[in-house]
Amino acid sequence: MTMSADPVEAERGSGRRLELSVGGMTCAACATRVERKLNKLEGVRASVNYATARASVTVSGDTDEEVLTDTVAKAGYQAEVLRPAERRQQDSGQRVRDLWRRLVVAVVLFIPLADLAILFTVLPEARFPGWQWLVVVLALPVAGWAAWPFHRAALVNARHGSSSMDTLVSVGILAACVWSLYAMFTPSAAPDDATGLWLLLNTDGAAYLEVAAGVTTFVLAGRYFEARAQRRAGDALRALAELSAKTATVEDPDGTRREIPVERLTVGQHFVTRPGETVATDGRVVRGRAAVDRSSMTGESVPVEVTEGEEVTGGTVVSHGWLLSEATKVGADTQLAGMVRLVEQAQDGKAAVQRLADRISAYFVPAVLVLAALTLLTWSLLGASPERAFTVALSVLVIACPCALGLATPTALMAASGRGAQLGIFLKGYQTLESTRQVDTVVLDKTGTVTTGGMSVAELSHVPGFPRSRVLRLAGAVELASEHAVAAAVVAAARAESSDGQTPLPGVEDFTNEPGLGATGRVEGHEVLVGRAKLFTDRGMSVPEELDRRRADWERRGRTTVLVGCDGAVVAVLALSDTLKPSAEAAVRRLSELGMRTVLLTGDNEPTARAVASEVGIEEVVAGVLPGEKVAEIERLRASGRSVAMVGDGVNDAPALATADLGLAVGAGTDVAISAADLILVREDLTAVPDAIRLARRTLGTIRGNLVWAFGYNLAAIPLAVLGLLNPLIAGGAMALSSGFVVSNSLRLRRFSPS
Repeated sequence: MTMSADPVEAERGSGRRLELSVGGMTCAACATRVERKLNKLEGVRASVNYATARASVTVSGDTDEEVLTDTVAKAGYQAEVLRPAERRQQDSGQRVRDLWRRLVVAVVLFIPLADLAILFTVLPEARFPGWQWLVVVLALPVAGWAAWPFHRAALVNARHGSSSMDTLVSVGILAACVWSLYAMFTPSAAPDDATGLWLLLNTDGAAYLEVAAGVTTFVLAGRYFEARAQRRAGDALRALAELSAKTATVEDPDGTRREIPVERLTVGQHFVTRPGETVATDGRVVRGRAAVDRSSMTGESVPVEVTEGEEVTGGTVVSHGWLLSEATKVGADTQLAGMVRLVEQAQDGKAAVQRLADRISAYFVPAVLVLAALTLLTWSLLGASPERAFTVALSVLVIACPCALGLATPTALMAASGRGAQLGIFLKGYQTLESTRQVDTVVLDKTGTVTTGGMSVAELSHVPGFPRSRVLRLAGAVELASEHAVAAAVVAAARAESSDGQTPLPGVEDFTNEPGLGATGRVEGHEVLVGRAKLFTDRGMSVPEELDRRRADWERRGRTTVLVGCDGAVVAVLALSDTLKPSAEAAVRRLSELGMRTVLLTGDNEPTARAVASEVGIEEVVAGVLPGEKVAEIERLRASGRSVAMVGDGVNDAPALATADLGLAVGAGTDVAISAADLILVREDLTAVPDAIRLARRTLGTIRGNLVWAFGYNLAAIPLAVLGLLNPLIAGGAMALSSGFVVSNSLRLRRFSPS
């Protein structure tokens, strides 16, 4: 897997990881300042996300939490350490409501103010005694109360010797207000032949209070729609977090049932889920049968039947039937909690170009203040009137907008990770997006990935004098200690062979798992081997001719075969059948449509592997490989110039998932495979693989489009303002639209639909 270029991401494997809620940030420059302050602390690595108002901090030393929050406070912002139970409760609703109130007041007062400004500019004779004070009464609530968030942030920044986007806005508004006192009592410097339109566009000679009110209104509108869009981008994460049950009905050993808060549920407790109720936590069914709706977590619309012995996931809903389950994971260890963490961590990611944008934002505002002052001086030296020079300098202050740069990556990641969660697709971060762009080869594991993994013993052939029941008893005892799908099939057959299906299998001693080959152990005093032919040939054991003939015949028919040995001799061969996932053929076809070559990589025998590959349309087959050899095969493909994605679900797949350029783990697989992967797929539908790649590529394209726009806007707009080609009101509107474009472009990802 490609190593992260992000130093914060690289550090996350060690130390404590904390989440801080950071208040008071109003632009990307604020986030950069907080991040820089935190990273100056010894043993601390921080990544601050302006869009989510979060700081993801990894502490490798003895740094206290209070030191972190104090450091943020000294930078001029507020910080609070978020506990796991609090993280998803954070909501920007209060900020949205506050911005809405201020915007309404600004709009209501700005409209008549603008009308009067136009009237008095075009028809100066319409001015009546005391008209200036009417304008002041309309403008000051806008430039004062409505614009107060900008002034407050600018003051905080000034006290800490820094600046932000709010500094530009605040200085622009205050400058316009102060200049208005001059403009309202000084004759216009307009040319004699100036028309009303010229005056309107250049604002020379007019009161600048309408400019102050207009800039406030436009910037507030931009902030409001930006905040609302950010909140919408996080809706999917909040919805995912809210899937968890609030209470659980537990059943005590004496049969008594009582309701408790789900936080008090412990591993091993039995809990009941009735029709229409949410499964309280991850568990294993002890009694009952039910149809479980998993659509809210995986995107699968058809409920799944579960019964005794099967797993259930917290956050899913029982459609009909009832279940008595034993809690196997609670709290932060549940699959739902892990999924929410994945989405949160994905939203923390930053591209290298985004980090560059953040660094630029830190120096951008001071540079703009200097540029505005130089513009004022230059225009004055070139002979422009004070009014004209001030207008141009004000436009420079207002047009500059580093906010769009800071929003480019996080808003797209928020929207994409939320939409992905609804579809059962979880991105681990920005590096995943970069990897999907290059991938041209998809390697798929067979058992549990292309096939259901629900294998069963279809046929069994044994040597004379060694009956079927004994073969299965010994083989089942050894395989009971293994986790492979083949082992589960052998154990199930052994239990079914007993007269009542409940007789326990004998214990096994000296158990040894041979990865990719099988397992060995001592059962009832006998040395028993179960596994592939290579396990036996490596020990110098030959396969009886009749058994070998049966094995070859079954393998030609696409079945998986397992040999059983006892005390140095091969005594039986088992044929196991597996079924293809219904979605496998469509998934392979869609991957081909994306221009990707598919490879089936399996430890199974070649005839079986080729039969499966032929049925689903996979182009290449690499069979009979051990886990270590899977890694070597991935490396061989990469060495040949291919960019490789690996799809797997088991412990045996984890090294290959980590080695590939892009690792995709089927979410029903093991925790080891999931931790090694870049993309987690919790849908059983294999078409989640091409969907995940399409979503990742679409997100990457959106981020790049955002950054191109954000950089391009500033590169084009600032020179226009310096040249005097932009009215301050137009500049304010354009600045607001810049951030609005970036956020709305990102929100299009919420409408991403599976292929």
